[in-house]
Amino acid sequence: MFRILGAIVGFFMLGFLGIFLGYLVGSFIDRFKALGPSGMNPFNTTRRQSVFLETAFVLMGKLAKADGRVSETEVSHVEQFMQKLGMTPEHRLKAIALFKQGAAVDYDIHPKMNEFLAICGHSNNLKQMLLVYLIIMGLSDGHLNSDEEGLLHVIAGRLGYSHAAFNQLLDMVLNQMHFAGGQSTSASALDDAYKALGVSKDSTDQEIKHAYRKLMSQYHPDKLMGQGVPEEMIAVATEQAKEVQTAYDLIKKSRE
Repeated sequence: MFRILGAIVGFFMLGFLGIFLGYLVGSFIDRFKALGPSGMNPFNTTRRQSVFLETAFVLMGKLAKADGRVSETEVSHVEQFMQKLGMTPEHRLKAIALFKQGAAVDYDIHPKMNEFLAICGHSNNLKQMLLVYLIIMGLSDGHLNSDEEGLLHVIAGRLGYSHAAFNQLLDMVLNQMHFAGGQSTSASALDDAYKALGVSKDSTDQEIKHAYRKLMSQYHPDKLMGQGVPEEMIAVATEQAKEVQTAYDLIKKSRE
């Protein structure tokens, strides 16, 4: 609509050249209006949320079965995860079906990964949050075995992560989890805090603050929801943000 109006106004103001310029300006306005108030097409957002959720539960199933069997701890973790998400009975049944689908012996993850990359692959945050959820799932029994870690490396590779980049993310999430529920009281708490932020004791205050702000931005609820993380899954990101905050507070206190 605006492209036509732009062309008409452009003609009266600048003649035939104005038609072209007015049409271009109108096209930009039409595109912006189509995106909605948040700058994102709501239908595309719904699609992203659906694909993100489906991919997460399918890959959780695949990860749980990576060592040949789905343990009771892993089943319990998924049940707690669904409980935390506050899923409706209908969505819960769908999530369980997706988990079982991924846990099937002959299930091939690559078609689902292709779909995820096509719909969500434009966002580094969505790719990272998917990996974070899967790492938390893999660590639900306290450690990653070689099969689970191998599968995570395959998934990370499909998402564009190098071996080193994924290992750094894995180390950060592992150490962030040490601060679940509050400040860690272990002897290595300060070392864990630096690792949770992806920095070291040699990092400057400015570098540490930058790493902290970057992580808090990545876990920000509004940003994640705007990019396509389902609302139900924001609770997990919020917990990670609290752990990052606790780790950062510990580092700041140690440097006073």
